[in-house]
Amino acid sequence: MNGQARGGGRPTLEEVAARAGVGRGTVSRVINGSSKVSEGTRAAVERAVAELGYVPNRAARALAANRTDAIALVIPEPESRFFAEPYFSDVVRGVGAALAETDVQLVLTLAGGDRERRRLAQYLSGHRVDGVLLVSVHAGDPLPEMLAELGIPTVISGRRSADEPLPCVDSDNLAGAAEAVRHLLGRGRRETAVITGPLDVYGAQCRLDGYRQALEAAGRPVDERLVAIGDFTEEGGRRAMRELLERRPALDAVFACSDVMAAGARRELRAAGRRIPQDVALVGFDDSVVARHMDPPLTSVRQPIEEMGRTMARMLLDRIGGEGEGATGVVLPNRLVVRDSS
Repeated sequence: MNGQARGGGRPTLEEVAARAGVGRGTVSRVINGSSKVSEGTRAAVERAVAELGYVPNRAARALAANRTDAIALVIPEPESRFFAEPYFSDVVRGVGAALAETDVQLVLTLAGGDRERRRLAQYLSGHRVDGVLLVSVHAGDPLPEMLAELGIPTVISGRRSADEPLPCVDSDNLAGAAEAVRHLLGRGRRETAVITGPLDVYGAQCRLDGYRQALEAAGRPVDERLVAIGDFTEEGGRRAMRELLERRPALDAVFACSDVMAAGARRELRAAGRRIPQDVALVGFDDSVVARHMDPPLTSVRQPIEEMGRTMARMLLDRIGGEGEGATGVVLPNRLVVRDSS
């Protein structure tokens, strides 16, 4: 019967299941790319598919399951920030890797303004996608609630609060920031400043908390004059660095809560005649391509950004397939990568 179904017709899902020695639902999960299948079972199903010459009827399957075989990756940021920050391209790369072995298409949508959000709401209300991955959510953003009202399975990157109700994937921002500051203190730095991200982003709040906790644990008072609010952009990092130098010209270390802001801070320090790291040690966050190409190369907290993207996509696929309903959140560890800037 090799390569042919019973009766010579098109092989069925049931025949693949019988050949593999598993249930029909297991075959469906393998074909749809679910992560909830052991490698041995996946191999058996794929072998049966190859032997029988089974070809999934995507259109019929999608229609029967009321599915579109598409998911949307929604980034509520302006186009300028999307293209300027390596973080977003790394997320896209991770999501794409998770979808590569499935039939699911990815729709990328930027929704940085009210007009784009209204257009997005109209698009999603037409049930043109099976689920949504939502990246870079600010406090008060109406998108998560809108998606919940539409009944669209959603996974977000980065919690909006400690009590995030939606399934989410995040990195340990607090621990990563604390490790960065401990590193600077261990280098003998006496006045360590911080350039935060926008504080309506929970991850930025956590990085600031990590900075404060590391100082307090070392018995150092937190000097608010060493705290400057940034916005995750290079110009924001430069502006914040200028403010810090005006307030505390004797500072000897800076923890910038993104590599892009660290690049802006470095430009301002150079303009002020400060050498890195001799006069001012500098640490970033993300360990993006920006960190590796700076002069000197930037010490940075490495976020597993691609892995976050992959995990988000897998979690969403499981929820679309009726699995993983109890999964509420995953927090991945960060680690400090030490280079010449500190």
